[in-house]
Amino acid sequence: MGKGMKAGKKPGGKKDNMQAQMAQLQMMQQKMEAVQSEIDEKQAEATAGGGAVSVTVNGKHQLVSVSIRPDVCDPEDVEMLQDMILVATNEALRQIDEISQSEMSKVTGGMGMPPGVM
Repeated sequence: MGKGMKAGKKPGGKKDNMQAQMAQLQMMQQKMEAVQSEIDEKQAEATAGGGAVSVTVNGKHQLVSVSIRPDVCDPEDVEMLQDMILVATNEALRQIDEISQSEMSKVTGGMGMPPGVM
């Protein structure tokens, strides 16, 4: 055994292991970025009031479209229309969050990475 070496230890063992872990983390980060780009392109649609109001959001949590059936535009009951828009929008956002978490867990192996961590 050479001078300064301990039995069972490889030269640079900790350093090599750290470099391998860093490379693995970088690969995971690249995969997560690719998946996030795919998620950004996905859309979720939800309706309220039996289809009277329909909204679509994308993976960037942006409202893409709102569709309102003309027969629900009652000037005497604007609050109901507002409520339906809120319900449909919140449901679409919940759906896109679910899609995002599902896709990211495929990359992270269920490590439970918090949203926005990359």
